[in-house]
Amino acid sequence: MSSQPNVWFIAGASSGFGKQIALEALSRGDAVIASSRRTAGLTELSDRGAVLLDLDVTSDDATIRAAFARGESALLGSASKAHHITHFVNAAGYILEGPVEAASQQEVFDSFNVNVMGIMNMTKNEIAWIRKRGQQTGRGAAGRSVIANFGSLGSWRGGPAFAYYAAAKWAVSGFTESVAAEVKELGIDACVIEPGYFRTGFLNPGGGHRITMKNPLDKEYEGTQVEYLRGMLEQVNDQQPGDVVKGCRVIVDVLTRSGDAQGKEVPVRLPLGQDCVDVIEGKMASTQSLIEDWRAIITSTDHE
Repeated sequence: MSSQPNVWFIAGASSGFGKQIALEALSRGDAVIASSRRTAGLTELSDRGAVLLDLDVTSDDATIRAAFARGESALLGSASKAHHITHFVNAAGYILEGPVEAASQQEVFDSFNVNVMGIMNMTKNEIAWIRKRGQQTGRGAAGRSVIANFGSLGSWRGGPAFAYYAAAKWAVSGFTESVAAEVKELGIDACVIEPGYFRTGFLNPGGGHRITMKNPLDKEYEGTQVEYLRGMLEQVNDQQPGDVVKGCRVIVDVLTRSGDAQGKEVPVRLPLGQDCVDVIEGKMASTQSLIEDWRAIITSTDHE
C-alpha cells in the first residue's frame, strides 16, 4: 500500500463545503489545489499553502485537464512532498428557487449546466487523469484514488420551489453511483456526499448560491407551498443544524479512510446530518408503503 501523501483538487473551493474541506485537508498536512471561477479572494487558503486556480466547471475538456496539469506543476515548486492528485472533490453548485413554470429556458439550462453537466464534465476528466497515471501514481495514503461529488438531502426528496435543484441532485447521485461501479476495478472510489441543512452560507441572499428566478410569479403562487418554502428558507438560513466544520472533518476522514473511518471502505453515498437521515428513512418507508399498496398492479405487467 502506497504511503504517498494526499493531494486534493477541489472544484468550488470559494465557500461552504469546498472551502472547509480544503482547510481541513491543509490542517492535516495534505496538499490542496483549490479552484473556483474566481479565486482572487481566497487568501485564507493561499496563506495556508493551497495552490489557487481559476476554473469554471463548465469549461471544455482541454481547459479542465490543463488546470489539473497546472495544479500539479505548481506543487512541484512548493514544499509539498507529492504532486500527483489523489482526491478530487466537485463541490460547485447553486439552487434555482421558484416554481417550475416560472423558469426560463436559459435559467434551467444554466442550472443544469453547472449543477449536473459541470460535475459530469469534471468527473469524466478526473477519471481519465487518474487512469493515465497508471497503477503506481495518483493514489492516496489508502492506496486508492477518490472522486467525490456533492449531492444533497434534495437527492432524496423533491418539493415545491426547488424542483430543478432536486432534479439536479438526483441526477448527480445516480450518476455517481454508476461511476462508482464503473471505476472500482481501476483503483478509484467514487462517492456522492449528501448533506442535510448546514450553516455554509449557501442560502444567503446575494451570495451566488441561492438564485431566485427572474420572474418568480409571486402573486400567482401567493398562499401556496411555493410561498411557504421561500419563507422557510429565510427562517432556516444561518439556523441550520449542521456544523460545516464537523461535517468536513467527517468527509476528509471518510475519503482518506482515516480517523473515525479507519479500516472502512469509502461508501458510494455519504449522507450527513440527522435531518438527512430522517429524510432518507422517511423516503424508504414511503416507498415501501407504495410498493405494498400497489404490488398486485405493479407486478401484473410481466409475461405469463
